[in-house]
Amino acid sequence: MRTLSLTRFIIGLLITLTVLHVPCSFAGRTCDAPPYDAHKVMQALELAQKTNLSLTNNKAEIAIIARVGQDLSKYHLRYSHLGLVKHDPDGRWSVIHELNDCGTAASGLFDEGLGNFFLDDMFAFETLVLIPRPELQTKIRSLLENGQAKALHDPHYNMLSYPFSTKYQNSNQWALEVIAAAQAQGINNREQAQAWLTSADYQPNVLHIDALTRLGARMFRANISFDDHPFDRRMSGLIDIVTVESVVRFMQMRDNVGQKIVLGL
Repeated sequence: MRTLSLTRFIIGLLITLTVLHVPCSFAGRTCDAPPYDAHKVMQALELAQKTNLSLTNNKAEIAIIARVGQDLSKYHLRYSHLGLVKHDPDGRWSVIHELNDCGTAASGLFDEGLGNFFLDDMFAFETLVLIPRPELQTKIRSLLENGQAKALHDPHYNMLSYPFSTKYQNSNQWALEVIAAAQAQGINNREQAQAWLTSADYQPNVLHIDALTRLGARMFRANISFDDHPFDRRMSGLIDIVTVESVVRFMQMRDNVGQKIVLGL
């Protein structure tokens, strides 16, 4: 029994060294994380290793990656959050994504390993990976490395930000605007990215949120606002947002040779 435990520990340590990688080229978290559950840590690292192998076997250099951080089934959604994952020169994979700063109205960009990406209190240990065509991978990498992707980040965070307004930004919206900049010529700011997305027929998901729920969210959550949404739609309870599912639909419409992979435990 002790030998089995030691073996699991050694395997876990090796996986950790491979996937729990935290470079510091982007901002870090500004609050203390809760203590990790040992079983969930092992699950996160196992999923990270599985994802690592899939990306490597598919010869990807850049991909879009999503996780199930919370239960969104009442909105008919599976995935809650996505980022961009890139293959580093040292052979490891880094996820670049926008994260809300501890429930405040601010966000930062994070650059961290696959293990960290799956350690954020997952609702289910499942991931969706979308691998774009090679030419688009090259363009996304260029944006990540030359600072343009960082320039498209807006720290004014709103979990339910309107996709065609620059007043706020949420995590999925940042990734989508980077993807837009990679697909089009001459995009240097968020206004241009959103204009191109409109012309390219990007379609957000629509959440049905009643007035009482909106009022409660606005009063008690610093990271939720509705004032960037069109008045008529807001009053009808129709809230348009960038979801993982909407990004996947858009990517498959624009990039039908891309690969879609779902991995889970």
